Amino acid sequence: MNTARIDAKQGGGWLGAYVLAYLVFLYLPILLIPLFSFNNSIQAAFPLQGFTLEWYATLFGNSALSGALGNSLVIGATAATGATLCGITVSYMDLYGRSPLAATISAIARLPILIPGVIVGISLLILVNLIGFGPSRTAIVLGHILVALPTTVVIMKSRFAAIPKTIREAALDLGASDWTTFRRVMLPLSLPAIVSAFMLAFLTSFDEFIVAFFLAGTEPTLPLYIWSQLRFPKSLPTVMALGTTILAVSFVIAAIAEILRHRGLAAAQRPVPADLSKPEETERGELQWHST
Repeated sequence: MNTARIDAKQGGGWLGAYVLAYLVFLYLPILLIPLFSFNNSIQAAFPLQGFTLEWYATLFGNSALSGALGNSLVIGATAATGATLCGITVSYMDLYGRSPLAATISAIARLPILIPGVIVGISLLILVNLIGFGPSRTAIVLGHILVALPTTVVIMKSRFAAIPKTIREAALDLGASDWTTFRRVMLPLSLPAIVSAFMLAFLTSFDEFIVAFFLAGTEPTLPLYIWSQLRFPKSLPTVMALGTTILAVSFVIAAIAEILRHRGLAAAQRPVPADLSKPEETERGELQWHST
């Protein structure tokens, strides 16, 4: 028995060391970017030359940077909206459509996450040229909807699956149509997941580089602007300051999205209070809950 405990402790120690080494390998390069963004030197090297905010000041008044940021915000918001709407539809039909076609569409919607980005970018470039769009902001939006769709489908499917099926069945038994049930019951209960899916889809679009590289025309996105500046050594500190800002904002948005998603799942798992009566249908076929 003592030998087994010793072996278990040793195994846990090795596992902890492996996890620590993995985290250092994964996040140490990322932490170096904020460190050098405050360094009073053009070169990203040790020893540090001193503390400065000069590189952050250069971010203001840069017309090329402002234009790329505006493009990324517009493309990200538009692509996130489209991907979220598609994700809601696909995931809901996959769970409640009960047809092979709905299951097939759901599986296809999750495929882009498994396909290399270069292949997706080349394929979309050929497609937009054939239909007449060509490399443009519209082409990037379509490409980013495809890239962000797996994220929204996974989030919304898990949220719809967490809602007790008896709630939807009760609404249908009381005479509500499928559309009324979806609009008045399922969507309000899924609101935290919808916001979470939108935010994560926005981050996916905002940070995406490979597809935008193939589909961008004369209006580059922010990742493309950063890539273009890496050719100039004097621009490296400014790029690191910009990367630090993007990293901080992305972390905040991702944290808020995860908090909203967990709150939505926790709310779905709460038992229905015993003092609530059955829902009643209004004259317009909408459902209302009344306390006893």
